Amino acid sequence: MSVLPPPTHHRRHSRLHLQAVNFVCSNQLLPPTSSAPSKLGQTSNVTSSDPFQTRVLKSNIDTLAPFLTELFNRSLSAGAVLTAFKAAYVTPLLKKSDLDPANVQSYRPIANLSVLSKLLERLVAQQLLGHLNASKLHPDLQSAYRAHHSSETAVVKVLADILKALDGGDLEMLTLLDLSAAFDTVDHGILLRRLETSYGLHGFVLKWFSPYVDRRTHFVRCGAFKSVPTLVLCGVPQGSVLGPILFLLYTADLVLLIQRHDLCPHLYADDTLIYGSCDPSATAALTDKMSACVDDVALWMCSNRLQMNTAKTDVLWCATSRRQHQIPREPTRVGTDFVQSARSVRDLGIYLDSEASMKAHASRTVSSCFNVLRQIRSIRRSVTLPVLQSLVVSLVLSRLDYGNAALAGLSTRKLGRLQSVQNAGARLIFSANKYDHVSSLLRDLHWLQAPQRIDYKIAVLVYRSVSARTCSGVPVC
Repeated sequence: MSVLPPPTHHRRHSRLHLQAVNFVCSNQLLPPTSSAPSKLGQTSNVTSSDPFQTRVLKSNIDTLAPFLTELFNRSLSAGAVLTAFKAAYVTPLLKKSDLDPANVQSYRPIANLSVLSKLLERLVAQQLLGHLNASKLHPDLQSAYRAHHSSETAVVKVLADILKALDGGDLEMLTLLDLSAAFDTVDHGILLRRLETSYGLHGFVLKWFSPYVDRRTHFVRCGAFKSVPTLVLCGVPQGSVLGPILFLLYTADLVLLIQRHDLCPHLYADDTLIYGSCDPSATAALTDKMSACVDDVALWMCSNRLQMNTAKTDVLWCATSRRQHQIPREPTRVGTDFVQSARSVRDLGIYLDSEASMKAHASRTVSSCFNVLRQIRSIRRSVTLPVLQSLVVSLVLSRLDYGNAALAGLSTRKLGRLQSVQNAGARLIFSANKYDHVSSLLRDLHWLQAPQRIDYKIAVLVYRSVSARTCSGVPVC
């Protein structure tokens, strides 16, 4: 039996250390409390993990602030976390609507914690993120749970790199990796050592994180049924504030590992994308390099108590339409499995195709939008006009707008198909006939047409990027 190497901890160069979390004062509780999302569907029958409703906390924060301040400061100074703050109930949620509800692997375990525990975590997270940003220790190519980063900007960045390679006459190879129950398998000992060695957490702040991750409990609740509370031996709570941040820091070394193979990484939570380009005559060498990189990634994951899910691994070769015949047809070795290159892959809800034309994403978006419109049409007479308009905007236009920054340069024909979704939605709202003109309807609804919606999204992204660089003191090219 082979012995796994011990986990390594990359020492990042920074003179800044976080020795302790600053005490909080009463006025610091107001912003995170007011921005805390109210729990939808919460009734008067409160649970043991949440003794009172969020709206009660918000409406009485001025009275409760001195008591909460004393409670939180004692927790930070003593390096202790209340047991009640570490108890969560898990509600199983389907990862995708088309998955089998009878299969337990189709569900995502989201931990529901008390409002007060999340409030304390937000205060700690503010100072932790401040330390990471000041020390420039945040992984650059990890886009999840970060301000000014999103799944859409992550895909746009990767797509821009792909198009740049294709414009230069190269072929592009992408490998999409996935982890099995990633948040639930984080080793607490490795995590605490990494926080100390790689991110400069010492003293009282490290002492506070030790009881935060240790001896947590949870139970599964489904309707009126719930399981027996169980001690959590590993993992970080996915529904918490600090849990996702700790997971990103836990897996940040994957970026450096992939870059050592002269390949490009991009991470989003537990999704890892590896890609690289080559001359059409060097596809075999790039395939071998990719397989060797995936082997090292799998070995790193095993040494850090994580597990790569090869069943969900996808491989995509990209080339221009004239170079499609140069794409290799042989499968790529991923660990002990061999994966055939796909015609299109789904990355963070956006479909990338082998021609990098975004035709697959546009077609699937149009199909899903019309499917939703048919369902809304069946209840049209049962709802008021404002409700009908809200349904179309939230369920149809949101699908149409998601990822549309990647659709810049789409053919006129495909843009026309996207526009037909808007036209159908406008006619549905105003009960217009199929062949009625929609220009006045779209104007009354204040809806930009599909090409203008794409231009507007790109303009917003550019403005925010320039503004963020200007505020941070980085010169704008």
